[in-house]
Amino acid sequence: MTDTPEIRQGEVVLGFDPEDSATAAIAFIGHIRSPWTDRQSCPRNISAARESGQGARIELAPGYAAGLAGLEPGRHLMAIYWMDRARRDLIVQNPRHTDAPRGTFALRSPNRPNPLAMSAVTIRALDLEAGVIEIDAIDCLDGTPLVDLKPWLPGIDMPAGQVPG
Repeated sequence: MTDTPEIRQGEVVLGFDPEDSATAAIAFIGHIRSPWTDRQSCPRNISAARESGQGARIELAPGYAAGLAGLEPGRHLMAIYWMDRARRDLIVQNPRHTDAPRGTFALRSPNRPNPLAMSAVTIRALDLEAGVIEIDAIDCLDGTPLVDLKPWLPGIDMPAGQVPG
């Protein structure tokens, strides 16, 4: 956790650091390169990132490039990443865009016990040898660790009753 922001009215901080009770290990498979170098400039969500017109890229760590076989430009991916500069101790948050505090699990905020984030992104270009994926947009800071990539599949990743748009 870095530069702990001020607690807003109605927010609740855990009485412990979730990292102290870690029971699993995560191997970061790469990093995300984005134009966002500070929280103030970083879009609050993937929609705002797309509106900015700023692309990004995913750079896989050595040894993981072979995992890109079968992907191609135009395909959608679920990028799962570790928001390494987010707070881990807020269990109730009071975002500026809501009318009252909400539980962390009712929000998409990066501030959570396990700061995982997920965005559906579109592959613009792919370098299979180098393990680099150019993507349409991302809503995280430059250098954010990448946890996993999964193909976005409309029959699986669409909620029941929804029509792809």
